[in-house]
Amino acid sequence: MTRVVATGTFDILHPGHVLYLSEAGKLGDELYVIVARDSTIKHKRKPLVPENQRLFMVRALKCVDHAMLGSEDDMFKPIREIDPDIITIGFNQHWDEEALQRQLIERGLKAKVVRITKCDTAPYASSRHIREKIKESDC
Repeated sequence: MTRVVATGTFDILHPGHVLYLSEAGKLGDELYVIVARDSTIKHKRKPLVPENQRLFMVRALKCVDHAMLGSEDDMFKPIREIDPDIITIGFNQHWDEEALQRQLIERGLKAKVVRITKCDTAPYASSRHIREKIKESDC
């Protein structure tokens, strides 16, 4: 059985997230999703939606077999617990595949890192674009 892990913030869940997770799920038999903790998001704006609500939404997706919050102190902790065969990275995620692969090897983790390059080009397939549209609206 091939275990696949996908990670992300999943703030303002949109079609781009669904496409990423669907594509990740096609790589194996079980898809585990690790939702970033509010406290660990340092590379971009803090999410609008609290972590427990983001987790709830991700769990509701048909393509997701298991979903959990990430660790607040060790991003590799859930990876060790899941012991995946593949870890996916979204097309626009900031990770360097080779550097992440080296970090996994250094920790004795055997997972292969795969970047999902397919993306949704719809105008609102990005949390950032959705935020911008909300700011522009009269809501």
